[in-house]
Amino acid sequence: GEMFGNADTTPQDETTRFNPRSIYGISKVAGYHLVRNYRRQHGLFCCAGILYNHESPRRGFAFVTRKITSTVAKIHLGLANRLELGNLDARRDWGYSPEYVAAMHAMLSQESPEDYVIATGKTHSVREFLQAAFDCIGKDYRGYVRSSSEYFRADETVPLCGNAAKAARRLGWQPVKTFPEIVSEMVHADIALLQRAE
Repeated sequence: GEMFGNADTTPQDETTRFNPRSIYGISKVAGYHLVRNYRRQHGLFCCAGILYNHESPRRGFAFVTRKITSTVAKIHLGLANRLELGNLDARRDWGYSPEYVAAMHAMLSQESPEDYVIATGKTHSVREFLQAAFDCIGKDYRGYVRSSSEYFRADETVPLCGNAAKAARRLGWQPVKTFPEIVSEMVHADIALLQRAE
């Protein structure tokens, strides 16, 4: 979804103009055009999946979602007592990684290669993620979280939210796991990971 950056419209689909505003987004757009070029010039069967944020217990610790779930697990086990984040009102379209991998497989199993947006079509704030994560351990996030300008990034004027209607229509794909279920799985996986390390 970072490929759309400062998007003109929301939700974004396969026809929305790319306007990346980060090196990450720019590199993804370059990869997208390389895939299309190889498909057109060399007849390769290749597809570009425009995937919005997809989460699971395998998410790297540098990402805000895993930073939250791993710290919540530490708080639950008495190993931490504070979490510092940036803008709690920042919003993202968060889906479930295994379902997105299934979408990728479905793209590559079609008669002809095409490009697809894969997303939930719903956004949630960092604050909502926090609430869901702390609900897993029966605590109120407000007693543990501090917002620091050090971690703030510029807000999108238009929300990055994907429209996966083409994937639903052509691939029969749609997201199933709910936002609270994704967060709960991540928190409980991090608790189990820490308990195994003891």
